[in-house]
Amino acid sequence: MNFSFSSSHIVLLMLMCCCSTDKNQDIVENIQAEEEMEQLQPGPARVTDVSITGEENGYSFSVTISSPDTGCNQYADWWEVIDLQGNLVYRRILAHSHVDEQPFTRSGGPVEITKDLEVYVRAHMNNSGYGGRVFKGSVQIGFTSESLSADFAKTLETMAPQPDGCVF
Repeated sequence: MNFSFSSSHIVLLMLMCCCSTDKNQDIVENIQAEEEMEQLQPGPARVTDVSITGEENGYSFSVTISSPDTGCNQYADWWEVIDLQGNLVYRRILAHSHVDEQPFTRSGGPVEITKDLEVYVRAHMNNSGYGGRVFKGSVQIGFTSESLSADFAKTLETMAPQPDGCVF
């Protein structure tokens, strides 16, 4: 049997083992309210895997994304390849939400890079922008998960191509 406890669950268990006071009840209610707020706030879309096929200056990228899609009001609307200086190399528009398909993988290309050019692959949410979990690497050395400031090259959010709506 596997058990998984968050830090808030551990605090609750510790409080339950101690005496039951009004102060403890207030703490429990505050923790529950914070957890509810976290669930209501949109989280970032995260790239969880990248695979590449093809030849130099014509690669096809398959990108796996985990995102808190709820429908057209909140969904991952693109993934993109950017160079380390923050220039857009390629963007794959996602035309609909993936509520019942998490994580999901979508391919795109051709991506015009050389095998040794290091790039970032990141995802974007329609209502909350870029997340901080990306993949960095090159075709030659492979890709690994990394953190990147959500503000890095944020001006790309307004650059074409852009989604022209959400189907579902």
